[in-house]
Amino acid sequence: MRIELAPLDVERDVDLLHAWVTHPRSRFWMMQGASVDDVRREYADIVASPHHDAWLGRVGDGPGAADDGPGGGAGPWAANNAAFLAETYDPAHSALSAVLDVRPGDLGMHVLVAPTDTPVHGFTTEVFAAVMRHCFALLGHGDEPTARVVVEPDAANTAIHALNARAGFVVEGEVQLPDKRALLSTCTREQWERSELGAAVVAR
Repeated sequence: MRIELAPLDVERDVDLLHAWVTHPRSRFWMMQGASVDDVRREYADIVASPHHDAWLGRVGDGPGAADDGPGGGAGPWAANNAAFLAETYDPAHSALSAVLDVRPGDLGMHVLVAPTDTPVHGFTTEVFAAVMRHCFALLGHGDEPTARVVVEPDAANTAIHALNARAGFVVEGEVQLPDKRALLSTCTREQWERSELGAAVVAR
């Protein structure tokens, strides 16, 4: 399985994004009632920001794909189809600045796997690992190489809490953000590399 991330093209991808973020399974993305124009404005602002980036993830079969992935190949996302959305941001320029002691090299992250009626076992794990690798290849706060990834999922989103733990994230505590009660969690490069997900990546 080959997983690639590229900068989001808002005009090209807006209809796809709208379908994803308004899907009932994406309720924690908090855009359930958004129109296409709402989504266009939201992501145009993100793309224009010097402190926030959006990435479209594509998945396809490539050399060795049958041996590199939980199901062998890309299942319903074959042929390089778009399969997930990721965002990265400088937490010092977000609501987290009020609840986090932001360090040089900190990078915030969000990820949304496209809702599907034919899920592939382990696919979300593969996507999450790819996004983590991507984060650690970017610059974080202060234009320093990313040393710590920061996430703030909804406190009620137990599924992502479990995935975060498998990736080495440490819970810093529940915090109140303007739009939700969140479970603030952080993961250093070393914690990632020692984690279940990170160690599996290194071992390949």
